[in-house]
Formats: sequence, C-alpha cells, structure tokens
Amino acid sequence: MRSTAEIFGVPIDKVTLEKAFNNFKMFMTDDKLSIITTPNTEIVMMANKDKELLEVLKNSNMNIPDGIGLIYASKIHKLEIPERVTGVDFMRKILEYCNDINGSIFILGGKPGVAQKACENIKKRFKNIEIKGFEHGYFNSEEEQIIIEKINKANPDVLFVALGAPRQEKWIYKNRKRLNAKVAIGVGGSVDIWAGTAKRAPVIYQKLGLEWFYRLLKEPWRYKRMTSLPKFILKVILSRDITKLKN
Repeated sequence: MRSTAEIFGVPIDKVTLEKAFNNFKMFMTDDKLSIITTPNTEIVMMANKDKELLEVLKNSNMNIPDGIGLIYASKIHKLEIPERVTGVDFMRKILEYCNDINGSIFILGGKPGVAQKACENIKKRFKNIEIKGFEHGYFNSEEEQIIIEKINKANPDVLFVALGAPRQEKWIYKNRKRLNAKVAIGVGGSVDIWAGTAKRAPVIYQKLGLEWFYRLLKEPWRYKRMTSLPKFILKVILSRDITKLKN
C-alpha cells in the first residue's frame, strides 16, 4: 500500500531506495504506463505556484524524495520519510534491473548528442540492455508527434525523460495516454552524467547532502536557482503545519 507525506501540498513517497525500486518492479508488471517523478525542494516550491505541475505530482504513481531539503523537512516535522533517494541512484538501479532481464530503454532529452552518448555509455556498461532509441530535447510542438510515434514504435520498457523540471514532468503527464512504455520517469541531469557531459559531486558531498553546494561551486551562475533551498528551509521552520499547500 502506498504511503506518502504531504510537503506543502505535494505528496512525497515514504520510500528507501530499495522500496522505491520494489515499487518500480511492480509497475513493470502493469499493463498501463506508470509515472515516476523525482521532486526536490525546487520542484516542491514550483508546485506551490504552478497548478499544472501540482496536478502532475498529485497524480503520478510515485514521487521519490530527491532533495535533501525534503529530508530536513521530514525530520523537523516528523513526517517519516526515511531517506533521500536521488534520481541518479534510482536510474542506476533501473538500468541494472533492465540489464538483468534483457529489458529495453529509450532516452528523450538533453542537448543534441547527449542522449546518444548516454545510450552508448550505458550499452558499454550494461551489455544486455536493448537501446530502443534516443532523441534530444530541442523539439517543437510540430516535431513532438513524430517523436511520440518513434517512441511508440520502439515500445521500450522504460522511457527516461530529461527535459528539465517542470517540463519533463508535464510532458510525460500530458502524453501519458499516448505513450507506449511500462514506466516513464523524469531524470533531469542524470542523462548528462551518463553521457559524461556532467560529473556527480564527490562522495563526501553526497553523504553530507551538499551536492547542491558542489554544483554551486562549479556553476556559480546557478545561484538564483540555489536560493530555493534556504527559502524552503525557512518556510519549513516558520510553518506549524507543512502538509498544506502554501504560497
């Protein structure tokens, strides 16, 4: 049975990496598309102002807690979210599983060449995965139908969508009844890591929950986006009840 905690109106699944992975395996046995999202503090803050995004998060099959701020909020308000489950780690678990079962994937998103390079690197590491296709994320509304037809013809087990938040979540949800796949998941920058165009923070930063700080050191121009975490934490501290939607 699904168990979630509401953080400012957004349902976050109370899962460990292993529990989230078990849910994924269950989704793989379903006949219809299952949607997985990877919300962090920035996405939760976005959803408080974006009704369309909030609808997506309320109707997805699983929202894994991908932001360290969500874990801080859980501890402060005793919401019982057990641990942070990063999209990068979760994607790796999915790839390992697909390799074990000779499963198939399709990657949509990133700059031109990124999805292709990610697929090449994934295939080198996971020999049994079937790469059903890839497309970059720079497409317009007229090209969208062609891409959907390509995905549906390929009929992958897992569709990884890396269009950036909230575009990737909205795109999956908008096309949920048109996509032939068992699972669709928004993975953002994880595809860049697999392509080698971006590096994950060193392990010490990961363990301390400071990957955001490492990104800020490497990409100082992102500072405006990084302010979402302190704003979120302040909001958490000042709120008596963080389960309700608050602007």
